[in-house]
Amino acid sequence: MTLVSRMIGNSFSHVLVCPLISRKKMSLKSERRGIHVDQSELLCKKGCGYYGNPAWQGFCSKCWREEYHKARQKQIQEDWELAERLQREEEEAFASSQSSQGAQSLTFSKFEEKKTNEKTRKVTTVKKFFSASSRVGSKKEIQEAKAPSPSINRQTSIETDRVSKEFIEFLKTFHKTGQEIYKQTKMFLEAMHYKRELSIEEQSECTQDFYQNVAEKMQTRGKVPSEKVEKIMDQIEKYIMTRLYKYVFCPETTDDEKKDLAIQKRIRALHWVTPQMLCVPVNEEIPEVSDMVVKAITDIIEMDSKRVPRDKLACITRCSKHIFNAIKITKNEPASADDFLPTLIYIVLKGNPPRLQSNIQYITRFCNPSRLMTGEDGYYFTNLCCAVAFIEKLDAQSLNLSQEDFDRYMSGQTSPRKQESESWSPDACLGVKQMYKNLDLLSQLNERQERIMNEAKKLEKDLIDWTDGIAKEVQDIVEKYPLEIKPAAQPLAAIDSENVENDKLPPPLQPQVYAG
Repeated sequence: MTLVSRMIGNSFSHVLVCPLISRKKMSLKSERRGIHVDQSELLCKKGCGYYGNPAWQGFCSKCWREEYHKARQKQIQEDWELAERLQREEEEAFASSQSSQGAQSLTFSKFEEKKTNEKTRKVTTVKKFFSASSRVGSKKEIQEAKAPSPSINRQTSIETDRVSKEFIEFLKTFHKTGQEIYKQTKMFLEAMHYKRELSIEEQSECTQDFYQNVAEKMQTRGKVPSEKVEKIMDQIEKYIMTRLYKYVFCPETTDDEKKDLAIQKRIRALHWVTPQMLCVPVNEEIPEVSDMVVKAITDIIEMDSKRVPRDKLACITRCSKHIFNAIKITKNEPASADDFLPTLIYIVLKGNPPRLQSNIQYITRFCNPSRLMTGEDGYYFTNLCCAVAFIEKLDAQSLNLSQEDFDRYMSGQTSPRKQESESWSPDACLGVKQMYKNLDLLSQLNERQERIMNEAKKLEKDLIDWTDGIAKEVQDIVEKYPLEIKPAAQPLAAIDSENVENDKLPPPLQPQVYAG
């Protein structure tokens, strides 16, 4: 059984559904199950040679932008033609209704002129409405943006001040070119202030256009070497994203936070997945390997604390290198890509990084595209997207488990059977042995608690049924033998109470004492 062949589909509708791994391309190793990904499967599906990205439907940044602009321009053209056709039909209907009134008068000529002007204005408005909003900004817009905005002039944080000083000092070494870059960057930040009401995709498009325009100007006009261009772009990204981070990371207008909670809950429910189930070639009993695993988990968690996309990518890269080192120490040979991906999945499951989806989305939207298209950063980031896609679609078959066992593990009723004490090697850590024994004990206690709870619920139901049965029997008896309450009897009168001559009788005798 292959581990991931049916887990990662070719759907591009979800940002993390990795389209780069197809079931047909998954291979089954002769001796073990495993996740096999060829290098070609991670590249842009258009065949340009760069790394693809799930958020860009398997394209690289360059090809995705080309496809996006083609589709957008086509939609704009279709909408513009529709608006013109509707306007033309409206005018023809109006002209036909006026033809019955005879020759056109001077007043009608003026009205026709006014109607023509109105048509021009409407068509211009339609063109503006459907025109691409991903430009950096027109001259008029930039001039209006030069007025200092309250948000830019607000009290900045210590980190923002530090980054600004570093950026200015860095640009001083480039003299005139550095001044021009600083001017363009400031104008871009001012323009972005007025575009905060746009969707996050449109803001991302503006940022990507700015990256591309600045890089092209440096290469064509400034004749800056490509090595220096890359360094300058890194500093530009650091400067602008430190300032924009608060507004573009996990914005309220998106469902990024909802996705974060969903993947976090999913990973928490999969806490029972063991390295053996994923065929992870890492032996954590080796102290050096255990340290590498801890460092990898620390790096992937630390990604959320960074503000610059490049710094977040650096955390992913460091995590991946620790994984390769752990595999190399365990196997005593260089690690392969087939070993890397399942180990990365295991690290993500074990670390459960905070705001994982938001960080991936943020990197995709605002990172310098050249870093995601080539190099080790792009390779490791693409693998992380594939790992998250696998976790989202993980099921019983992918782990070679029965559906019943998978459901029991997911519900927490039990945990996978741990190694028996006799299977441990003589030099195994006593703490690890005790830990597994405690886990087994907790699992047994959990099963006993489930049985007690089920019996208690059954007893409660029996008591309710018994009470209802007694009440029904009493009601039946009352209805069959109704209780009749008679009025109270009159009190008994004295024997001689009706003798009317009692008043004429002498008084009763009183005892008297005689002295003898």
